[in-house]
Amino acid sequence: MASAPDPTGDTKRRLLDQLKRVDGATVAELAAALGITPTGVRQHLDALQSNGLVDAEEPVATGGRGRPPARWTLTPLATELFPDRHSDLTVELIAAIRAAVGEEGLDAVISARTARQREAYRAVVDGTDLAERVEQLATQRASEGYLAEAVRHDDGTIELVEHHCPICDAAASCAGLCRDELALFREVLGDDAHVERSSHLLSGDARCTYRITPVGLPSRAR
Repeated sequence: MASAPDPTGDTKRRLLDQLKRVDGATVAELAAALGITPTGVRQHLDALQSNGLVDAEEPVATGGRGRPPARWTLTPLATELFPDRHSDLTVELIAAIRAAVGEEGLDAVISARTARQREAYRAVVDGTDLAERVEQLATQRASEGYLAEAVRHDDGTIELVEHHCPICDAAASCAGLCRDELALFREVLGDDAHVERSSHLLSGDARCTYRITPVGLPSRAR
């Protein structure tokens, strides 16, 4: 999904904030709320619309005189411009679980999460060929925000490369998440694959990379 462009200018930001507070607003309503002219509002809305941040909902004509004014709303892309504490909340929840039930209890929670992932991955990773299964796993991981791809090499090995980690902060506070992830890949890809983590974001590398070697080929762990 594309990232929301950051609109420059205080007035555009105020427009976005106002639209966040209401279900939709006309140009006249926005002008009154912000204390600027309707012409100025239209100019800013046009610029925001060109960036995909707002859209106009044309009302259905009621048969009366004139056409009701369009109501402007935020697009889903615009929500990226507002504070999001999902990452902080996840870290806080991990700390709270650890404090409440200890490491053993936290491990049980992680195991339950892994079981859910295992079920979901097995539903999509079902190719007869190992390379096909790695491609399927990469597609699934990409859909979860990991910006993953499968890279085949001439020596017969395949790399699962994840260029982004959407749970990086959580993984940094809970090593079990990464530990279970590697075990999960090994289980899902099957007995004919040897899976090693060859680079790791939390170890200072630029990305996480998993080298998958078909059984019978020598593995090349880092």
